[in-house]
Amino acid sequence: MQAPLLSILGLALLGALHAQGDAPVQAGFQEEQFTGKWYSIGLASNSNWFKDKKHLMKMCTTVVSATADGNLEVTSTYPKADRCETKNSLYIKTEEPGRFSYTSPRWGSKHDIRIVETNYDEYALVATQISKSSGTSTMVLLYSRTKELSPERLERFTQFSKEQGLADEDILILPKTGK
Repeated sequence: MQAPLLSILGLALLGALHAQGDAPVQAGFQEEQFTGKWYSIGLASNSNWFKDKKHLMKMCTTVVSATADGNLEVTSTYPKADRCETKNSLYIKTEEPGRFSYTSPRWGSKHDIRIVETNYDEYALVATQISKSSGTSTMVLLYSRTKELSPERLERFTQFSKEQGLADEDILILPKTGK
């Protein structure tokens, strides 16, 4: 009797873990409305990199531009020590609007990026599954058009991050910086 029960529980757990990596994509995603300047307000991740650097992270700006072929050029500027650093990434469109792929030239990691929800003029919730030789990790970003977001939007970010299998210690509202 215990073996079938354990099998059922195991299958249920496996299904729950699989569902965590399957973030939805914004219905009717409009790329041109998504472009422009965003502030990174929140970041959540279960990666070792995040756990090591979390205490150093601050709010950064990200500018999203559409390329002629429908990809997204993403330029993030963030404070590092006593200066600002810029990182450029090219998100390659997929068959599904609002879903992009990116391969890190530095680390070789593959990123499955999904614009989960946005109203384009206030906030955006972005989920990324990152795969590399050492395993996979999840990252959730909360973007805002301004440096402030309502408590409801911050709570939605936290809730969604937990739905993706992230724990409280994996979730960070980024401190503002004057830079």
